[in-house]
Amino acid sequence: MSNHASKTDTKRHPIQVVARRSGLTPDVLRAWEKRYGVVTPARSAGGRRLYSDSDVDRLRLIQEALACGRRIGQLAGLDSQELLDLVKEDRREAASQPAGTAEVAPHSDPDMYLAECIDAVKALDSNWLGAAFGRAVIALKPEAFIDEVVTPLMHRVGDMWKDGKLTPGHEHLASTVIRQTVAEVTNALQPQNGVSHLVVATPTHQRHEIGAMLASATAALAGWHVTYLGADLPARDIALAVEQSAARAVALSITHPADDPQLEGELQSLRRLLPDSVPILVGGQAATAYRHIIDIIGAVHTIDLASLRATLKQLDLNR
Repeated sequence: MSNHASKTDTKRHPIQVVARRSGLTPDVLRAWEKRYGVVTPARSAGGRRLYSDSDVDRLRLIQEALACGRRIGQLAGLDSQELLDLVKEDRREAASQPAGTAEVAPHSDPDMYLAECIDAVKALDSNWLGAAFGRAVIALKPEAFIDEVVTPLMHRVGDMWKDGKLTPGHEHLASTVIRQTVAEVTNALQPQNGVSHLVVATPTHQRHEIGAMLASATAALAGWHVTYLGADLPARDIALAVEQSAARAVALSITHPADDPQLEGELQSLRRLLPDSVPILVGGQAATAYRHIIDIIGAVHTIDLASLRATLKQLDLNR
């Protein structure tokens, strides 16, 4: 779900709302308007500044570009599309930096970005959520972004939806933006000449793919070349991808449902179709419900992303 259709150029947001949504202080906003003309607010009958959705989006992009080291003088004259292109370039560059080599921005507390992302989901604001993700990508190391922002956000949104605190619309919006962001991060992290190759998918009837996408990003960060197949794949298609790519391992995400009677047969078929030398790694929120068959086929149960990292590292050592 997206809220692009509901965006408006009507000047209706007071400066306190804009400051919260953009991450800029009211004093900075006033100074930028006066000196650089970055946006032009309207005035209410009482003389209060009022901003449009487009103004808010523009200010978020400027704030994100500044966090990456750019100067306001360089940014003020760019139109919104030019700003967006510049920010996307900075996001790709930040995500592609090897762990430990990128300079961490001053605001490097993952909880701050997680809280902002939750607020954006509650507000049904996909642009705000995307901008918050963008700032987190720049400010945090990729591992912290995946483990301490995206993963807990996914769980929090799921819990709030189950408790009736969020609607399906909120959950769909969050899933859409998370999916887009993780795909961008994975592409940026993907090693050009990765020695180890991993195929990632969800088995038949498993249609929730964000866990698989997080596994892909985690593997790419660990230096693996990833072939991501997506959701709801039968065993024969996964096995064909392994053969064609000469993958060293397969990672499966099992999230929902936790009681699919056909999944056991699919996992057994996959094990039969794969060479004995290719291990199957199984993770996801519902994986424990299938632990019996996981053990029978000799697969590795990766309980979380840290477990996946450790398993991939061990496979590299055993190469």
